[in-house]
Amino acid sequence: MSITEPIHAALSKPVDNGELAGAAALISRGDSTEVVCAGVRDLKSRLPIERDTIFRIASMTKPVTSALALTLFDEGRFRLEDPITRFAPEFERMRVLGSPEGPLEDSRAADRPITFEDLLTHRAGFTYSDFHRGPIGNAYAEALGKDIDNELTPDEWIGRLARLPLIDQPGNGFHYGHSTDLLGFLIERIEDAPLGDVLECRICAPLGMKDTGFSVPKGKRNRRAGPCGFDADARPIALETVPGGHALPERPPEMTFVSGGQGLWSTLDDYLAFARIFAGGGKSGGVQLLQPHTLSMMASNQLTAGQRASAKMFGRPLFATGHAYGLGVAVVTEPEKADPMRCGGGAGAVGWPGAYGGWWQADPNDGSVMIFLAHNMVELSQMAAGIGLSVWGAITEFQALGTAALRQM
Repeated sequence: MSITEPIHAALSKPVDNGELAGAAALISRGDSTEVVCAGVRDLKSRLPIERDTIFRIASMTKPVTSALALTLFDEGRFRLEDPITRFAPEFERMRVLGSPEGPLEDSRAADRPITFEDLLTHRAGFTYSDFHRGPIGNAYAEALGKDIDNELTPDEWIGRLARLPLIDQPGNGFHYGHSTDLLGFLIERIEDAPLGDVLECRICAPLGMKDTGFSVPKGKRNRRAGPCGFDADARPIALETVPGGHALPERPPEMTFVSGGQGLWSTLDDYLAFARIFAGGGKSGGVQLLQPHTLSMMASNQLTAGQRASAKMFGRPLFATGHAYGLGVAVVTEPEKADPMRCGGGAGAVGWPGAYGGWWQADPNDGSVMIFLAHNMVELSQMAAGIGLSVWGAITEFQALGTAALRQM
């Protein structure tokens, strides 16, 4: 039996049961790479998912943008402790809410400036509108607009974010939110170039990531996975765009806003080229993308014990046991307690999933990488009702089966 047969069976089961449109998975170590695909990439055309299918990778974008910023750090363009006001004076006089769910008027001055380290560790005090039902959630939604395809210019978006109060003092705690989007726009200001161009020059071209970007060129759209959600009976359906309307069916070429936190499209092989830097001391395909000491810092815990204990998403603990957080990635600290939905592997393995069913991990202990990509787009209300959750079970099973298969490679 092929080492990938159990993986193919695991991916095919939710597809055959009508719980998942399709998925693509990859396991790699050294010169050996195995790929498994199941289901369709578009529910309208019924075209199959293939190795080169291009997916929205959502928050799997964050590690890429974080690594991109650290290439500038390696060149001495900024220090982690530098205030971001060096490049964004809009954030000179930040206010902090008395309570994250309290009135916007109840605020006081920030104790200190936001730093680059705060952005890379999500300790700046920013959030997402979807995480709050109170005033700050509404204020974020009204001021900032859509998260992926946005009509605001980067400068307009920065100005609006700077006028919103923080939900915590800079450096106090881990709060998942727009930190990486802002980091991407700071990269633009440092380099005086659009983020997509900087990404292409510094990461995609050197690593051979030919299908990764903030939009899909017209000539490649036949390989693009279509947005897929769920109906009231939890059956997969084709969507016109992503949940919440955060992206457009086709991104206008003149749009200048890009989301460094969740806007990238990519493929299995492109993301493999990126993930290998974590399994290879900052090097992938012969290219030293990050200096070893920088990669080590990125893949090491940066949170205090109290911050790890208090970090939550949708009320669930993130880093209380098993994991910590580095600079843009989750880090395995206790392998036997690590939740595979963040990433598994040995101590020091890293990863960070995406909301649309994407997942990856890279383990320097054995030089392995595993990647799972899907378009599984669930509204928050559906998630609360248990709709569309089969993909997470498929990822968990893939992580276990992939780990077993790697022992045979």
